Amino acid sequence: MNIFKFISLNLFSLLVLGCGDMDRKKAALFAIQLDGKEFKQNESVAVSIKNKDGKTVENVSYSIDGKTLELTDGKLLLDIGQLGNKVLKAKVAYDEGVEEVTKDIRIFAPSAPEVYTYEIIKEYPHDNRAYTQGLEFHDGVLYESTGKPGRSSLRKVDFETGKVLQQVDMDKTIFGEGITIFDEKIYMLSWKKKTGYIYKLSDLSKINNFQYGESKEGWGLTNNGTKLIKSDGTEKIWFLNPETLIEEGYIQTVTHNKIVNSANELEYVAGKIYANVYQKPSIMIIDATSGAIEGVVNFSGLSKKITKTPDWNDKDQVFNGIAYHPDRKTFFVTGKDWDKMFEVHILKK
Repeated sequence: MNIFKFISLNLFSLLVLGCGDMDRKKAALFAIQLDGKEFKQNESVAVSIKNKDGKTVENVSYSIDGKTLELTDGKLLLDIGQLGNKVLKAKVAYDEGVEEVTKDIRIFAPSAPEVYTYEIIKEYPHDNRAYTQGLEFHDGVLYESTGKPGRSSLRKVDFETGKVLQQVDMDKTIFGEGITIFDEKIYMLSWKKKTGYIYKLSDLSKINNFQYGESKEGWGLTNNGTKLIKSDGTEKIWFLNPETLIEEGYIQTVTHNKIVNSANELEYVAGKIYANVYQKPSIMIIDATSGAIEGVVNFSGLSKKITKTPDWNDKDQVFNGIAYHPDRKTFFVTGKDWDKMFEVHILKK
C-alpha cells in the first residue's frame, strides 16, 4: 500500500509539473525600445529592437491598429488615424522563425486646442424644470431629452416660445440622457441601465429598446448621417450601427498632452463633434475621425444671464445641451433647469 501511494503521488506530481511546463509562456526573445511612451500624431520617433539572445534578425515591421508604419533610418513615423492609448506591434523575423512583441504607448494630437468664444444672437425662454440632457433640431423643430428619475422625458419644443408641444414621460426609475434623430426615428439613452430607447419621430410613440455593448454608460448621442455616435463618460466616443445598434468602433478624445474623459452631450457638424464638457461651461470641438480636440469654446458668462431658484445647485444645474440649426447656421445652448436658451455664433478668439 505504501509503495502504491508513493508511485501515485510521484505520478501526480509529474503530471502537474508537466502541465505547468506546457502552460508556462515562452519568454520573449525581443523587446521594442523607444525613448518614452508618449508621442504626437505624425511624429518620427527612434525605435529599435532589443535582441535578448543574440539571434540573427532578418527583418522587422511595425504596426498600430493593423496599419504598417513607415520605418526610415531607424525612425518610425506615427502616421495613424485614431489617437489615444495604442499598442505598437513589432513583427520580428529572425533565423529561427517569427516573433511578435508589443509595447503600450499614447499618441496625442499634434497641436494644442484653439480657444474659441461666442456671440449671443438671441435669448429664448426655456423650461426651468427641464433637466436638459440632449437637444437636436429636425425640420426647424427642437427635440429635447431631460433627465433625473421621475423627471426624465422626451419632448418636442417650440424653441421660440419654450412651449412644450408634445411630451413622453419615461418610467420613474429611468435617468434619461442624450438623443439623436436618424431615419425618422429618435434614439434616446438612459444613464446607468445600459438601455436605449427608439421612438417614432412622427408621434413620439415608442418602437423598441436596445442594449449597450462594451460602452459603460449612456451620456450623449448624435449621428453623422451613417452611424450613431455615443459618449459614455470615458475617453471613448462610440460609433453604432443604426440598424443593429452594435458598437462598431470608437475614437478616444485627446489633446496635445493628455487623454480627456469628459465628453457629455454631443452634436455632429461637418466632420466635427461638438461636446459639452461634463460640469464645465465649455464645449470641445473634436475631430470625428482622429479624436483630436481641436478647439475649446468658453461659455462661462452664460450662467450669469439665467435666473437661479432658491434651491439652486451650481454643481448639478450646469451648462448642458447643444443643437445646431442648419438653416440658421447657429448653435443653440442651454443648461440643466435653466430658464433660458441661447442662440449663438461660435467665433475664434
